[in-house]
Amino acid sequence: MSRRKIIAVGAVVSLAIIAAAASLGSSGISLGDTILITLHKIFGVPLSPKINPANVSIVWLLRLPRVLLAFLVGGCLAMSGAVCQSILRNPLASPYILGVSSGASLGAGLIIISGIAIPLLGIFTLPLTGFIFGLATVFFVAAFSSRIDKSGTVGSVSSNTIILCGMVLSLFLNAVLTTLSAIFSDDLRRIALWQMGSFAMRGWSYILILLPFFAIGTIGILFYTKEMDILSFGDDQAVSTGVETGKVRKNLLALCAVLTGAAVALSGVIGFVDLIAPHAARRIIGSNHKHLIPMSFFLGGSLMVVTDLAARTIISPSELPVGAITALIGAPFFAWVYFRGKKC
Repeated sequence: MSRRKIIAVGAVVSLAIIAAAASLGSSGISLGDTILITLHKIFGVPLSPKINPANVSIVWLLRLPRVLLAFLVGGCLAMSGAVCQSILRNPLASPYILGVSSGASLGAGLIIISGIAIPLLGIFTLPLTGFIFGLATVFFVAAFSSRIDKSGTVGSVSSNTIILCGMVLSLFLNAVLTTLSAIFSDDLRRIALWQMGSFAMRGWSYILILLPFFAIGTIGILFYTKEMDILSFGDDQAVSTGVETGKVRKNLLALCAVLTGAAVALSGVIGFVDLIAPHAARRIIGSNHKHLIPMSFFLGGSLMVVTDLAARTIISPSELPVGAITALIGAPFFAWVYFRGKKC
């Protein structure tokens, strides 16, 4: 089967998972009714008189936007993970190592503690602040790394330097947030819940906010697929073929920050999807980034939808944190990747 057909199959399977997830929940709604309600809202297809009006509201206002947001967030994280693993040439690299989640968490924590709400933004003050802090963290890591590392190829920065700087800054920002949480203990629960990640009570407006960041980040990454293929052979090889390694790497890191910062700001901290999905995509479709990036998107989005479905159904009507479930899956996977690499 050709790679394009594999990607097409991945897209179809993703649509099926989205439809199934929108149907399942505490209120049982058939898959057929869910599809018909969606077609009615988008294309004006007539509804069957047998469909309960309450089910229309449940599917269109509660479940479908939540499922689509989970899919987009998972896809954004997976694409960012694929890019980070490629340009840093490290199978365990992810956007979180660069400090995106730590920066976004600190920004969100400051808003929660201070109670500040920008009048024009309202409830979106929190996600926007988280995004700005996450993006600023990555830019700081890139700038600081370029200042202290002069040993790489001309115009480039060592991947190890970027990873180490990102990890150190992440630890520092987490320590600052922990200290603030201890001082302002009344807000500790809200900060903890935000850090664990959730898609509960996320409406269509959250999707509209994410879409511009998703479009910018995805188009930008797809523009650099050839350069990423060349970078995977090393900086020396890339420079010999005319690739400006430093510029390309910084641009790709910025695009990863756009995708990850927006995703984390809207959903909270959800880890390991950006590690699992790219590895699975490489096994299915190979390392050519023209095909790897779309496949990572579909796998990451589908994984996030399934994880969110488990989070809201395992102990229904209560919910588990999505981040906790991804960590239960991702931590053993991280260990498997690490020890598998040691044996090779």
